[in-house]
Amino acid sequence: MDGIRELFAGMPWWVKWVAVPLLAIFVFGGVITSILSTLVSFVFNVLLFVALVGGLVFVVKKFSRGGSGAKTSSGDW
Repeated sequence: MDGIRELFAGMPWWVKWVAVPLLAIFVFGGVITSILSTLVSFVFNVLLFVALVGGLVFVVKKFSRGGSGAKTSSGDW
């Protein structure tokens, strides 16, 4: 690890802070993009599932109480 540190110690600032990160993005960009797209897709699917289950629960509760014939206020939940 000290060899890498000594190697970068003699380099200009733009090599450490511009060129090396750009090379890393160029080389590993596909991996980074696929990981991010998989993560975003997973989060979207989880949120969609939660919204659909919440909507289903809402509809079932609304129609199961309405079909019983009892008059209830919307504050009975």
